[in-house]
Amino acid sequence: MSTLKMNTQRWSFYLFTLLILFLGSCLPSADCLEVIYAINAGGEAHTDSYGMQYMKDPLFGKVGTASDYGKQLIIGRVNAVDQILYQTERYHHSTFGYDIPISEDGQYVMILKFCEVYFNSPNMKVFDVVLNGDHTVVTDLDIFEKVGRGIAHDEYIPFQVQKGKLIYNDEESDILGGKIRVEFIKGYRDNPKVNAIAVVKGKIEDVPQLGPIPQEPEEYHSMQEDEEETTVRSRHTSGPRTPDPYSIDDSSVMLPVFVAIAAFIPLLFCLCKL
Repeated sequence: MSTLKMNTQRWSFYLFTLLILFLGSCLPSADCLEVIYAINAGGEAHTDSYGMQYMKDPLFGKVGTASDYGKQLIIGRVNAVDQILYQTERYHHSTFGYDIPISEDGQYVMILKFCEVYFNSPNMKVFDVVLNGDHTVVTDLDIFEKVGRGIAHDEYIPFQVQKGKLIYNDEESDILGGKIRVEFIKGYRDNPKVNAIAVVKGKIEDVPQLGPIPQEPEEYHSMQEDEEETTVRSRHTSGPRTPDPYSIDDSSVMLPVFVAIAAFIPLLFCLCKL
C-alpha cells in the first residue's frame, strides 16, 4: 500500500508541474507573439521587460523632433526597465507617421505608447491617430485627461490583413507596397506625438497590457488642501495690519457711558431740589 501511495503522490506531482507549465505558457509574453515592428520613438534601441526588442527611431534627422524631456520624471504604471519607452518621444508641428512592413495575412495588434510629460492640465494636447490613411483608430486623444501627467498610457488597435487588404472594424483599405502607415494627425491643440510603437501578430488578449492607473492617496489631497488654505491665509496687503473693529470688547466701549450717567444722576437730583 505504501508503494502505491508513493506512486500516486509522484504522479500527482508530475501532473501539477505540467499544469503549471501549461498555464505559464498561456500567459501573455513576447515569446508567444511574433513581433512585426517595434520602435522607441525619439530614443535608442531597447529591450523591454517582456523581451520585446524596440529599434532605434528610424525618423532621426528626418521628420519632427526627438525629445527625452520625460527623463526627468519617474513614469507611473510601468516598471523601471520599461520607463524609457515613455520618457522619449517624437513630436511634430504637423502630421507625421511611420511606415510598417506587413507581408502575411492574419490577425495583428498595434500598440501605441503615450505619456504626457510636459503639460499639467487637460485640453492642451489633443490629436487623432489614423491607420493606413482611411481608419481613424484614436479620436481626440488627450493623454493628460485619460491618465494625468507622467503616467503611461497605451492604445491597443486590433486589425486584420487579408489578401492585400487591411480590415479594421469591418472597413477595408488597400495595402500598398507591402506597408501600412500609422499617422499622428495635427489638431487644434498643440502638436501630435508618440512615445513608442509595436505591431505584433496575434490577438489582443495575447498582448501584455498595462496595469491599473495609480490613485493618489487621500493624504495627498489633504496636504494639497492644507497648502492651499495656508497660501490663502498668507496673502496680506503691505503695511500695518488694521484691527478688526468687531473684535473690540463691548464692555470697554460702554464703560465711559456708564461713568457719564453715574456723574449726571447726582447733578440732576440737586437741580430738582432747587
